[in-house]
Amino acid sequence: MAGPIRGFLAAVIAALLLSACGINEVPTAEENAKARWADLQSAYQRRADLIPNLVKVAERYARQERQVLTEVTEARARATSIQVSADDLGDPQRMAEFAQAQGALSTSLGRLLATFEAYPDLKSDQVFINLQSQLEGTENRINIARRDYNEAVRQYNTTIRTFPAIIAAKVIYGAKPMTPFEAKEGADEAPVVDFGDS
Repeated sequence: MAGPIRGFLAAVIAALLLSACGINEVPTAEENAKARWADLQSAYQRRADLIPNLVKVAERYARQERQVLTEVTEARARATSIQVSADDLGDPQRMAEFAQAQGALSTSLGRLLATFEAYPDLKSDQVFINLQSQLEGTENRINIARRDYNEAVRQYNTTIRTFPAIIAAKVIYGAKPMTPFEAKEGADEAPVVDFGDS
């Protein structure tokens, strides 16, 4: 009888020790970060889906601004061509490429929206107003999703570097730090819009 009790006690003690070393904490933090990344990708996809509609409306009113519209279309194509999977979250170079493409798209959209300000008829068009509102909402969602992703990455990276979870992170999972989303260089400066009138 003592043998089965000892075996049971050993199993309970082993389970307690494993739970204390972060065996569940590491995958939980990792999955949370991956879920936040999926949210961010969803927000970017929403923006990419809205852009063709916005460009179509803009073409109706701003035929002479073809260069800006072309820039937005090309930036969208570049941004959607760079895909980052959950497996790439630990690759700083891949994350930088993704951030750069998304940043170029944001800059092009900023120029396009500023261009619209020069066309009073466009500003009063309900379709444009709705699309502009959708884009502004999408940009806000992207900002929130970036913040949430970076917070999840911070929590994950902290988890895999602190005791006792570091034991499970290194020994069991071989965990590596994830790369947070970083703004492109110069993102703190407003885009310059030049209509060539001066």
